[in-house]
Amino acid sequence: MLEKAHEILKKYYGYTSFRGGQEKVIESILSGNDTFVIMPTGAGKSICFQIPAMLLPGITVVISPLISLMKDQVDALEGIGIPASFINSSLTSKEVFERVQAAKNGETKILYIAPERLDSPDFLDIFKSLEISLIAVDEAHCVSQWGHDFRPSYKLIPNFIRELDKRPIVAAFTATATLEVKEDVINLLGLINPGVFVTGFNRENLYFAVVRDANKRDFILNYLKSKRNQGGIIYAATRREVDSLYEYLTLKGYSVGKYHAGMKDDDRKSAQENFLYDRVNIMIATNAFGMGIDKSNVRFVIHHNMPKNMEAYYQEAGRAGRDGDPGECILLFGAQDVIVQKYMIEQSVLNPLRKSNEYKKLQEVVDYCHTQKCIRKYILEYFGEEDVPASCGNCSTCLDDRELEDITLEAQMIISCVVRVRERYGTNTIADVLKGSRNKKILDASLNKLSTYGIMKHFAIKDIRDMINLLIAEDYLGLTEGKYPVVRLKSKAHPVLKGEAKVLQKVERKVEVVQEVDDTLFEVLRRLRKEIAEALGVPPYIVFSDNTLSEMCKHLPTTSEELLNIKGVGEEKLKRYGEKFIEAIEKYALEHGLELPHNKVEEKKSKKKDETPSHVITLNSYVDGKTVMEIAEERELALSTVQQHIIRCAEEGMDVDLSGIIPEKYEGLILDVIKKLDTNRLKPIKDELPDEVDYLMIKAVILKHKSDVSNM
Repeated sequence: MLEKAHEILKKYYGYTSFRGGQEKVIESILSGNDTFVIMPTGAGKSICFQIPAMLLPGITVVISPLISLMKDQVDALEGIGIPASFINSSLTSKEVFERVQAAKNGETKILYIAPERLDSPDFLDIFKSLEISLIAVDEAHCVSQWGHDFRPSYKLIPNFIRELDKRPIVAAFTATATLEVKEDVINLLGLINPGVFVTGFNRENLYFAVVRDANKRDFILNYLKSKRNQGGIIYAATRREVDSLYEYLTLKGYSVGKYHAGMKDDDRKSAQENFLYDRVNIMIATNAFGMGIDKSNVRFVIHHNMPKNMEAYYQEAGRAGRDGDPGECILLFGAQDVIVQKYMIEQSVLNPLRKSNEYKKLQEVVDYCHTQKCIRKYILEYFGEEDVPASCGNCSTCLDDRELEDITLEAQMIISCVVRVRERYGTNTIADVLKGSRNKKILDASLNKLSTYGIMKHFAIKDIRDMINLLIAEDYLGLTEGKYPVVRLKSKAHPVLKGEAKVLQKVERKVEVVQEVDDTLFEVLRRLRKEIAEALGVPPYIVFSDNTLSEMCKHLPTTSEELLNIKGVGEEKLKRYGEKFIEAIEKYALEHGLELPHNKVEEKKSKKKDETPSHVITLNSYVDGKTVMEIAEERELALSTVQQHIIRCAEEGMDVDLSGIIPEKYEGLILDVIKKLDTNRLKPIKDELPDEVDYLMIKAVILKHKSDVSNM
């Protein structure tokens, strides 16, 4: 079965090998086992159930939380030749009936449904009539109340599975889950002796950075200057901040959209489509935006505010670089962020036990924002990974080459103050005592009489709080849970207090931004991709990913065989889009004087086997009186390739009549422009001529009138 899985991977997806972990997951499912998978965003979870769906009898039902994205996911599958469909509340009863019939008739292999539909007995009866081999639960953490995005509708899934006449294989997928959430999901979904696969949370292509107490708007504005035409998401904590930042960046001339729960449904849908279809480059949004977003070419994610927990942060940040190319994830932290998140917990969480858990998770994000160790290491250890290297070489901590500053004395002052207040106060009160504040709370509690009162008065209050947070993040101090956490000593604090251990800190700096170079061929292919996508009514990444376009730029494929060897080009996409991309690459190569790879291959073959070169074979047919169109059809070559063959023969000094590739009505016009501009450079000449005059015509005229042109 695995051999067939590899065949499907190449035929439909255009890849020759699976990514890390995919093969084992697919093997587990095809062996008939329930399966639980934790795989980071961008690692290719979908392939893990889509390929088994093609090999198992009957259909695969995918339970997905957002109906707004089902169409895009189905479009992507149909775009590579896999029959898929969806059923949700956007359809009429007639449409639902037609799609069910198509599934019964074997015309659909993958059927997406929303969990809310499972509450209907009629809906259950419909599914009892289908042969379901596999149920794939996407975003499976939503079933757990300890997960970061709990959804009550997910609790309908276990009963749905039990009510089916024949229990199918059940596979659950999530990008972020702690050990507690993993066990909760397995139990709640009723997975039977599941194969459990944790492929690792590390996203090596992502750069992580934390920037504390910067002017957030100035930072974002400076950052975006280096990201021309790149797609990115900026997350903000509140609707008001989203609206404000949207207006600010719009006035500054940036292509932006906005998304939050306070907008009308149609406006949200329009905003999301504009971003997915590359009509706007930047989306400013609350965390209401993003679950299930498959847009592969998001190059950066900025958190304007600290998120509520590490699971949410890693999932949101992970929307950058899904195509495997470099992405940047930057968190802008300000003290006000903590207050906002605590207020939101108080307003949205009623269960006392869950509320306590939310406060605990929030503190873990605060610790992340203040840790001095590798922040990737912090993330990976949070999710339970062991033996994580001390340095990743791709985060703001590891790339920070500043010298460490010894703050042992300041740490001793802070720890002493915690002792003096008898571990009964929070960070703000301790900072006020150390600063020597005379606010009412300090005076009423007689904290101004402590020996540690005012001993750090020469520090800014913000710097004192930062040092306290650093000591908490580095496990010298701890916090109790709840709305008003109290600072407590931890075992690491005692050696510091006795002078037996040092505490080190780095001074903050701005994250450096690298100016990016514009890749001209990439932009040409990107525009072509967008034109095709708009004509089809699908997002551009469904045509080809940025990664696939980059591969085209690197290898310059100009034959069907070469294009099929590009990662991400399967047979269906070759058939649909191949010719247009080949023509665009050939045109660009001609304009810029690039040697195409198939020419090199042909030369090697002819030298090795003493065969007639391909371009000479074309010339022989041309001399025999065949038109370029006839030669192209006969040799199964692109028209532009035949024209290039003839031009190449002329360049090599062969006797060639170029009139056959120069329309008579344009020859004089092209010559006039060449004389007027006094140049034989193709692009400026092309810019002066009608659109229908291509580069090959211009080059042919230059070669035909070589003596006249060379005298200019």
